[in-house]
Amino acid sequence: MRAFIFPGQGSQFTGMGKDLAEAFPAAKEVFQEVDDALSQNLSKIMFEGPEEDINLTENNQPALMAVSLAVVRVLQKDKPGLISPALCKFVAGHSLGEYSALTAAGAFSIADAAKLLKIRGQAMQKAVPVGVGAMAAILGLELPDVAAIVKEASNISGGAAASEIVAAANDNSFGQVVVSGHKAAVEKAVALATEKGAKRAVMLPVSAPFHCALMQPAADAMQQALAEATVNAPAVPLIANVTAEPVTDPARIRQLLVEQVTGMVRWRESVLYMKDQGVDTLVELGAGKVLTGLTRRIDKELSGTAVGTPADIEAFAATL
Repeated sequence: MRAFIFPGQGSQFTGMGKDLAEAFPAAKEVFQEVDDALSQNLSKIMFEGPEEDINLTENNQPALMAVSLAVVRVLQKDKPGLISPALCKFVAGHSLGEYSALTAAGAFSIADAAKLLKIRGQAMQKAVPVGVGAMAAILGLELPDVAAIVKEASNISGGAAASEIVAAANDNSFGQVVVSGHKAAVEKAVALATEKGAKRAVMLPVSAPFHCALMQPAADAMQQALAEATVNAPAVPLIANVTAEPVTDPARIRQLLVEQVTGMVRWRESVLYMKDQGVDTLVELGAGKVLTGLTRRIDKELSGTAVGTPADIEAFAATL
């Protein structure tokens, strides 16, 4: 049994979606829907750049959703029941990928998802002034070890720094945890991780500290936006980032999407939960192959397939 998974930030690149739009009218229609919803020529930025524009959080969040849904729309031309219990047990997405997953499963319209992700991206960028926050990847240590490190790093002594925080933001796979918070506290966590035997501990080139308490203003903005949005029950359960458990109730989905802004992305646990429920194949729909790589690190018994190009689509469609 398969589950469909959807990528998050970090999978974007200049030119994303262009080959899909050129190969498939259905994909081009999706990009036009997103452009119309946002009153912005986002597809031009996606296809042509400049890179600094596609890397803006407010652009790459709806852009990544658009690519994922373009892939879904193309596949649905031949398989209208693509996201249904017959072909898919669960959907899941990494961070913003939850919106892609929910849209693919019918919980959001493409236009509403684009608008929500534009708000989410803007709110996350505005929540913390540039330079105040940071994120870092810690490789070679497990989540309990990183939890102890961030607890120690948060207790920076002296002056205003005493209130600085750092937290585990993404539990991506065994031996890969991302931390997020105030810059000084994140730098302290990197130093401590290195001392405690991490293979690598590196600062990430991000514009804001996602998935930590510093994002509370963005969570507040999303609570309001989601309260006004139409949310339907998805065709198949979503495995939620913050619980690593299935959810189908629209009210609960709204709540979890708000909690997700400040909460840890429990991706490793989500993948293992799906395997425990009989999933043996995770199909990544959208840009890049980041989640497919993580699948192999989490459990080598799981099969991972990335579907993001015209050739990928043709090959995968032949297996349905």
